[in-house]
Amino acid sequence: MAWAGLGSIPASAQEAMFAEVNGKLISMREYDAFFSSVLRQRFFHGVVPEGQLEAVRKEVADMFINRELLTDEAQRQGFKPEAAKLEQALAEYDRRNGAMPDWKQRREQLLPAIRTQVNQQSLLGQFEKSVRAIPQPTLAEVRSFYDQNTELFIEPEKLRLSVILLKVDPSATKEIWVKAQKSAQEIYARIQQGADFAEQARKHSQHESASKGGDLGYLHRGMMPAALENKIDKLTLSVPEEPLTVLEGIAIYRLDERTKGTLQDFSVVQVRAQDLLYRNKSEQHWQNTVARLRAEAKIKMLN
Repeated sequence: MAWAGLGSIPASAQEAMFAEVNGKLISMREYDAFFSSVLRQRFFHGVVPEGQLEAVRKEVADMFINRELLTDEAQRQGFKPEAAKLEQALAEYDRRNGAMPDWKQRREQLLPAIRTQVNQQSLLGQFEKSVRAIPQPTLAEVRSFYDQNTELFIEPEKLRLSVILLKVDPSATKEIWVKAQKSAQEIYARIQQGADFAEQARKHSQHESASKGGDLGYLHRGMMPAALENKIDKLTLSVPEEPLTVLEGIAIYRLDERTKGTLQDFSVVQVRAQDLLYRNKSEQHWQNTVARLRAEAKIKMLN
């Protein structure tokens, strides 16, 4: 889990307070720094889309409080910051900023915040890793997961397609696009009248598959142009589609073979099923830990 912000800095009595968590006061300054950091990471130029500000503020507030609870729990369980992580972080700061004339002075000013941030991330990383390190599921559990989630183990439908592509630069003029469309219609008409698709592909297609008669091999959904994806279920075997406008130009497609999706045998996907189940259980254990700490905590929002 990536945590933003510069960590907890003791609040002074004069500062506006954000919350009190298990008796510990957290200032608005700390929360605002965390909030700004999250926005920079999540949104372009750090600007929240219109109408989403309140929802984002609530989400970030929950993240911030969870971070405090998790850090405290990590310390309670005896985890210590890793000195090597701090040394690596400082070395990286030096590498990026060492050429700045005032870097030595700025480094000393930034050092407390850097140390706090890196040490906190180290604690959180170690704690999360320990929580997620659950026992591997048993074979019976894996088999049950497979039986109850068969949709995850279906080999996708495969389509074997051929194409004749007349390339057109996306920035080309309308006249060039119209000319390509006309040429494609003429090729399509010849095929309709009995001309061999593969031969027409070898003669006219500008796709790399031209030398193979336009054969694209087997493709899955998501690998094809959007214009074709919308027609997939209506394609008829061995019947060329009318010319389509795609990103690369004008294309004529033909469906040569359709292989329906099939459920893969458990013996084939056992390792993947085990990995999926482990990740699911690990994530659930982590979420339960966060929820437990949250439920047990005394949280008082002050702003």
